[in-house]
Amino acid sequence: MPVNHLKHSKRRTRFTRLLKRLRPLELPVTHRHNSVELFQGGRQFFEALFDAIRSAKHTLLLEYYLIHNDRIGSGLAEELAAAVQRGVKVKLIYDYIGCLETPAAYFKNLSKQGVRLFPFNKPSFQRGVYWFDKRDHRKMTIVDGRLAFLGGFNIADEYTGCLADSQNFRDLGFSICGEAVSELVTIFYESWHMERALPLPQASPGRLWERQGVKSGDAAVNIISGGPRQRRSYIRDAFQVNIASAAEEILIATPYFVPGPRIIRSLLRAVRRGVHVRLLLPARSDVPLMLLLGRSSYATLLRGGVKIFELEREILHAKVMLIDAERTVIGSANLDQRSFHRNFEINCVVDNVQFGGQIRELLLEEIEGSHTVELDVHERRGALIRIMERIVGLFSWFL
Repeated sequence: MPVNHLKHSKRRTRFTRLLKRLRPLELPVTHRHNSVELFQGGRQFFEALFDAIRSAKHTLLLEYYLIHNDRIGSGLAEELAAAVQRGVKVKLIYDYIGCLETPAAYFKNLSKQGVRLFPFNKPSFQRGVYWFDKRDHRKMTIVDGRLAFLGGFNIADEYTGCLADSQNFRDLGFSICGEAVSELVTIFYESWHMERALPLPQASPGRLWERQGVKSGDAAVNIISGGPRQRRSYIRDAFQVNIASAAEEILIATPYFVPGPRIIRSLLRAVRRGVHVRLLLPARSDVPLMLLLGRSSYATLLRGGVKIFELEREILHAKVMLIDAERTVIGSANLDQRSFHRNFEINCVVDNVQFGGQIRELLLEEIEGSHTVELDVHERRGALIRIMERIVGLFSWFL
């Protein structure tokens, strides 16, 4: 047996063993026959997404946190209307608060064109103020139950790179074709029915697709669905288990870094095991308070041997973690408390050397062009900033 295959087999065994610490009924299903494609920029992603929408023959299922009424948003509306005219059944879930700045006329026009809409968590206060804080943060399109587009891209121009650098979001997206898409279809319909207080259909469309035995490619994929209905944070568990399984290297990029003590301890333990841990975080943010919160944990991590880099050129929005250049955790979830506990999220664990190699090359290139955070410089930050970090930290659960 080749040495590389032996190393991969041992790591996969360690990952599986760690997964089994979870309750048996809560283990994610491993879908072993999938092809995955990485999109390193918004133009590439939206071009592929719109082409796939044009190819749809039966169904289009979309779920997005944010949709703007700009060039990309208008393009999506046109493509969905054209799909309906072809006889395609189109359903769209959008987060009501995330789309608060989008004109109501945008969604009224979609409805008039025949797109079935569901605004997630439209304020009614029937479920109390506590539920009002929940968000559908997923970004997902499923075409004919066979092809899914996921990642960090919302529907907006700032993800395409067409704005000034200071306004552009640096993000990643990917597509999956194969067995894993069936679970994504099931998750979409669960949201569509449960959030509308409708009974789930007896035969889930996703499970019907699964029974067809569709296979495509050799990438193993676990779907990690997170949401406030769950008893525990599967999103956080997936990050923690994968960090614990690392033997050589961990690369993480995330725009909002408020991981909490469990993840921080996991990263520090990894360094003590001899794992090379590097974090790519934003130098600028669309939520400045999150920068203060994230930087408040820098000293602990830097002293523990974690390397931290800040992307300055664009606003970092990619959400990805790479373990040993082979296993990638990628999707909509940030390393923060909101994604762990209060948002509906979708992450995928992709076990594929080729996909991991692409992610590694991209992240190392971004790290090379980023600012290195040095402990001595960081500790010279002023007293006012330290005070602000502590004050903001009191409200970290709500950000």
